[in-house]
Amino acid sequence: MKRALPLLLLLALPGCGQDDPATLLKQAMDEYAQQDYAAARIDALAVLQARPGDRQAALLLAQSLLRLGDGEGAQAAIEQLKALGWAGPALGRLEAEAMLARGLPKQAIERLADDRSADAWRIIAAARLKLDDSAGALDAYKAGLAAGGGYLLSLDFANFLLAGDDLAGAAAQLRALQGYDANALATLMLAATIHNKHGRKAEAHKGYAEAAKRYPLRVEPLVADARLYDEEGKVDTAIELVDQAAKLAPDHPEVFELKVMLASIKGDWEKVRSLLGPIETSLVPLSANYMTYAEALLRLGHPEQARAMFERALQVSPHNPYSRLMAGEAQLATGDARAAWATLQPLAISIMAGPRELELGEKAARAAGDQTADALAARLRSPGFKQAQNLTQQGQQALARRDWPAAIAAYQALLALGQDAEAHKRLAFALTNSAQHDQAIAEADRALALEPENADMLHMAGLTRFNAGRDAAKALQLLQAAARKDPASALFRTDLARAQQASRS
Repeated sequence: MKRALPLLLLLALPGCGQDDPATLLKQAMDEYAQQDYAAARIDALAVLQARPGDRQAALLLAQSLLRLGDGEGAQAAIEQLKALGWAGPALGRLEAEAMLARGLPKQAIERLADDRSADAWRIIAAARLKLDDSAGALDAYKAGLAAGGGYLLSLDFANFLLAGDDLAGAAAQLRALQGYDANALATLMLAATIHNKHGRKAEAHKGYAEAAKRYPLRVEPLVADARLYDEEGKVDTAIELVDQAAKLAPDHPEVFELKVMLASIKGDWEKVRSLLGPIETSLVPLSANYMTYAEALLRLGHPEQARAMFERALQVSPHNPYSRLMAGEAQLATGDARAAWATLQPLAISIMAGPRELELGEKAARAAGDQTADALAARLRSPGFKQAQNLTQQGQQALARRDWPAAIAAYQALLALGQDAEAHKRLAFALTNSAQHDQAIAEADRALALEPENADMLHMAGLTRFNAGRDAAKALQLLQAAARKDPASALFRTDLARAQQASRS
């Protein structure tokens, strides 16, 4: 049986029937072109209320719902298109994308078995990513470009490349997007994001502000700009932008997350708990909201609950420094000094340890009766500690602006003060990006020797070999091991895909 669009949904639309359907349809088309898919959906529905047989409105509705990620709603619109006699490859692509949005990636790929258009390859790439097949996704993106490309294909491919830190590749797709539509919201946002990734903060702010000016009803540029201001320590400016975004879309997930994060930075833990308490059971371990809620519980005098949450996060990702630090603090707050010292020790003895790591480590060690406490206290007051902190900060800042020589100098000087897996890894990253391949591989291997089970160290040992074009089998093996340990990492998946594709060529 053919499914019509829900009548109640149509009747619930504000102002339906007040405007001429032709005017509404043009308005919906303009909104869709401006990537305001929510508005396009409302106006397309209004057209269909007045003219149920309008195929163009039904198509626009299906496309808008797909961009909004509503697979069920899109499928309902597709059924109406079928009832209106629409058929052919374009319908197949719509159906495949609706399947993908409904969590059916295998079926989406099967639906496009005979379609070799660029847009079909875009949908196949997205389905491959859903199936954790990054190599297949990369193949599909390249096949789509060879088939003629398209705006959405280049946009998706650019985001895929950004996840893998391939800024040159993402910039190439940005140029393609600018050729299609230089002033589209996604184009402006991508340009600003690439500036940010290169450490060009002023240009990034300018880009996000331009996007916000051109699209005053969209929250994305406000959110991105707020995140950047927060990274720069300009919290009040970030809060102003989030407040603007909240007026536009108070329930937008990113707006909500930023409200929570900024409240935590301000130390307003009661607000954090009031925001996150109602959705506590749905919080995903290691997500920003999960970690912030756990910290709120700790700060508000509920250390046992906080400990359980942080220990769960640490179990999911044992090498996450924030999880480890907070789990140790919660263990200490519950009076379990031995557990706290065991948790905090790897952080406290690191050459990159900051004041908080050393202070908590000393407190836990002293409470546990470990003689290391005196050494940690002495180190905290030493000139060497200040020197290490300065070098760590210099290295981080150099990496952020992709100043490889400065990063190399900072981390080499830091490692002269003591061995540290994370410092070796960061030095390897700077060296591999400077095409100093022998040294990069050596530093990555030193990091891996210190922490052989750490996914980050496995990844860097594989990446340096891949970038050097050496020992391809070993590089692939290491990158596969990293991806198995941390399958959620888009960076690991993307670099593995590149290595897998290279091994087949």
